[in-house]
Amino acid sequence: MNLEHDHHVAGLLAHKELSEELNELGLLHAIKPLSIGQILDYLGPRASALLVIICALPFSTPVSIPGLSTPFGLVILFLAARVFLGLPPWLPQRLHRIILPASFFAKVLNASRKLIGWLERRLKQDRLEKLTDSGWKLRLHAGIVMSAAMLLILPLPPLPPFTNTLPALVAVVMTLSIVKRDGAGVIAGYGVFLFTIGYFLFWGAVVIETFNRYGGKVWAFIQGVIH
Repeated sequence: MNLEHDHHVAGLLAHKELSEELNELGLLHAIKPLSIGQILDYLGPRASALLVIICALPFSTPVSIPGLSTPFGLVILFLAARVFLGLPPWLPQRLHRIILPASFFAKVLNASRKLIGWLERRLKQDRLEKLTDSGWKLRLHAGIVMSAAMLLILPLPPLPPFTNTLPALVAVVMTLSIVKRDGAGVIAGYGVFLFTIGYFLFWGAVVIETFNRYGGKVWAFIQGVIH
């Protein structure tokens, strides 16, 4: 997405709700698998924003798609970085070749229907648009989406919970708010991001404290067993 055409692209996106876009993609590709590259080509000027949301939604809802948080996080990171640099959508061929099952869009839509509906009812077109009316502001917002993608990429265990959910929510809320030029939604996206950072820092401190307290004892026990 070239930042010189951000308002034009946002206009193309804003005439349809996200649920309608997902429905159309689901109907078009309900039978055969689809690659990320094919989606990118199909979406055209809408690609950056919609593909970020599509890749983030599975991790902000209960739908189970194991093993995709890292590649999907990389897709989000690359697309957000292109927006940050004012360049059109582009992905490395390795990410282009990621194949989505035929039922992917139906699963995502079913699992995220409540979240999408909740966001669509609350986000308003051109509200506080001064927060989204220039290139440097959009770059700043894209930087937050990039940061969320980096957290999503981390190969973390299933515990603690929500380590994929929270970064994915940041990407969805921030990107959809930019699409609608809803400054209030952008502020909410920053709020979710700050909460996410606090959440990660809290659990990081817990892990470090646990290691400091019990790591030596565990290592001594292991050495005793080995010898």
